Amino acid sequence: MPKQPEENLQQYRERVLDTKSESFCGAKWFNATTWLGSGTTASCHHPPAHQIPLIELHDNPSAIHNTKHKKEMRRMMQKGERPSECEYCWKMEDMKKDAVSDRTFKSIIYSDEQLQQAYEADANDNTNLKTFEIAFDRTCNLACSYCNASFSTTWAKDIKKNGEYTNLVSDGAGAYKQDGSWTQPYKNDDDNPYIQAFWKWWDSGLADSLEELRVTGGEPLMSGNTWKLFDWFNEQDTDMRFAINSNLIAKDDIIDKLILKTQGMKHFDLYTSCEATGAQAEYIRDGLDYEQWLRNIKRMLVEGNCNGINIMMTINSLCLFSITDFLDEVYKLKELTQSRTPTVSLNLLRFPSFQSPLALPNHIKDYLHNQFSTWWEAHKDDIGWHEFEKASIERLIDYLVTVDAPHRRTSNPTTLWRDFKTFYAQYDVRRNKSLSVFPKILTDWVDSIPDTDASIIELAEKEGWILKPSSRNIDDPLASYD
Repeated sequence: MPKQPEENLQQYRERVLDTKSESFCGAKWFNATTWLGSGTTASCHHPPAHQIPLIELHDNPSAIHNTKHKKEMRRMMQKGERPSECEYCWKMEDMKKDAVSDRTFKSIIYSDEQLQQAYEADANDNTNLKTFEIAFDRTCNLACSYCNASFSTTWAKDIKKNGEYTNLVSDGAGAYKQDGSWTQPYKNDDDNPYIQAFWKWWDSGLADSLEELRVTGGEPLMSGNTWKLFDWFNEQDTDMRFAINSNLIAKDDIIDKLILKTQGMKHFDLYTSCEATGAQAEYIRDGLDYEQWLRNIKRMLVEGNCNGINIMMTINSLCLFSITDFLDEVYKLKELTQSRTPTVSLNLLRFPSFQSPLALPNHIKDYLHNQFSTWWEAHKDDIGWHEFEKASIERLIDYLVTVDAPHRRTSNPTTLWRDFKTFYAQYDVRRNKSLSVFPKILTDWVDSIPDTDASIIELAEKEGWILKPSSRNIDDPLASYD
């Protein structure tokens, strides 16, 4: 088993990971997220994605995961060196001695034997994946505030119709100055060498080695490749787990089809996303109908043949104002199933920095921290929470008052505050929304922020603060600029 029953997460890390090296993480070998539309990959959702060199694919379709870049990161981890791209976990572990980072969560899903083999292997070996997340394209029916045109066609339509967002100068702001066309260099799947490499690797051994395949997007229910995989799983006698990341904002006939497809599945898991309630959730995730989302997740819990349902919460500054209400809603869903399902994962937004919780001023962070910690004190002993859910919630509470910046290249607070105001003012006009759905403590602060004037833009351009688009790197699954 991946971990012994008597161990807590800290004890597991010390026994299995730190005895190899204090930077070792199984994700670099056995886990990958790959955006096949653009030909980029990362070992998990924290490091910047990097381009998959086409020359590496020529004789090795597994190079959609086994790139030279990842092999160098493996070598570093075997030597106990900290890859800078994994700074998210180093920040967590440096907060306090017993902090549990995602390095632990990303490794514990593999057996002790698998991790030992990875540690002892030649760093240049091609590794067979165990868990693989892929996106075939960026087609999506939502345009969430912290996403961008590189990951959503609806976002792209906004940029093409209304033009780029203006007067943004902080790091990550460049994501709102492009239509994401660089992520679709190929006309169709037949022309795309990365999608072709996936299916070639799939047929030549990947399907035999994988323990879990997850399809993300965009919105995977809008991709024909997703339904092709559903058909494959329905036709095969396989123990591989299949999962999709769906926003569940779909018509009843699509949800009916999804429920029907799951009936023939041996191991199917659903991942969906939300992190706030009601009008605030709909503000953050443009295109979301919160009641429709609740209705469809209840249908999947009751009618779907799902091994598990996980709600991925993207922790941005705005969701913190109703996060406790949302967690209460999740607990009601657990009571509906009379189990610990669904589960939640709390994923801290780092890009763009001005939407990070850490971009908020101290008086608001203190207000939210007190609100959240008071709520948790009353609910931490509820039996429906898993240990990893408790650890994630407590980590976020600590994060709000311990960590000062989302990442090492974060702009100064004043710049982030100006971009916060500037972005949401334009967002409101484009999306017919109003920031007033959030409490007065937030809107009063926003009103107090000076507007970004032309002199600041001129200085930003002169000093190179405004980052340029890149077709090579992605700072994060929710950013497209290096």
